[in-house]
Amino acid sequence: MGALRQLTVTQQVGLLFVIIFGLLAIVTGLAFARSLRELSPEVAELTERFRRELRAVWIGTVLFWVAWASGAFIATLLFALMSFLALREFITLTHTRRGDHRALLAAFFVVLPAQYVLAGTRHFDLFTVFIPVYAFAALPILAALGNDATRFLERTAKIQWGTMVCIYGMSHAPALLLLDFEGYQERGAFLVLYLVLVVACAQGVQALASRHVRARPVARHIDRQFSWRAFIIGALGGGLVGGLLYWITPFKPAQALLIGFIASGCGTLGSLVMQALKRDAGVRRWGNRASVTGAVGLLDRVAPLAFAAPVFFHSVRWYFDA
Repeated sequence: MGALRQLTVTQQVGLLFVIIFGLLAIVTGLAFARSLRELSPEVAELTERFRRELRAVWIGTVLFWVAWASGAFIATLLFALMSFLALREFITLTHTRRGDHRALLAAFFVVLPAQYVLAGTRHFDLFTVFIPVYAFAALPILAALGNDATRFLERTAKIQWGTMVCIYGMSHAPALLLLDFEGYQERGAFLVLYLVLVVACAQGVQALASRHVRARPVARHIDRQFSWRAFIIGALGGGLVGGLLYWITPFKPAQALLIGFIASGCGTLGSLVMQALKRDAGVRRWGNRASVTGAVGLLDRVAPLAFAAPVFFHSVRWYFDA
């Protein structure tokens, strides 16, 4: 580990991407070989779902590599685009009326760019409170000016909630790129990669545990597979991955394991919250192709990150006083 820490930033990132792309290539080859066999309809469906998720991982990894190679500015733009698409997907599956147009336009074309500009210019104090304080007050005011009181509380709450998850939560991921503290200059990309890997691994472990560990569901009417046992196993799995990746972070092994466990838990619980929202919207998944809303399924993949990123960002910033 000492030798790895002595490598330059470019060499460390290059090594990480070689490892990640190598593992993805191996998994893709195994998945392709498995698809050549005759499979039962149930196994074939699971295999196809796994291939879709693997394709999404490939796309995400390539985008992250492009973002890192292009610099923090391009990375911030990519995350801003993801926020825009995620918010659009969220709004298409919620009840809105003509009177909400002012608030929606403000959310998409004022709040979203302003939040990412604050992140990109490192105005972290204002970045932290801009949406929870200023946008929280401004969006209902704009909706009220639409002169429509029908289901007003429900409509404005959904707009505020979508803004918090899709913009505020997501914007903390590129903000990690710009954190700068002693002994860890220009290494913010490692923190983003650490967070993404930890949350993704926790999701995978939690899904496997839900299928193979018998436990009573915690919220049966929302998610029949979510249980405290599976949640703990998933969070521990994410924490273990975080502990193994301590060498790319400013943390010591125990610290990396603990913060990985916390981020994993937040991401998994965030998925449960979004599952409840999907139940309320009447869809099985955000990317339901049978839907006429134009949803593309992005929220299913970014929701855990949107919940974990703010907790991770503020924990790191508070601990290192950055």
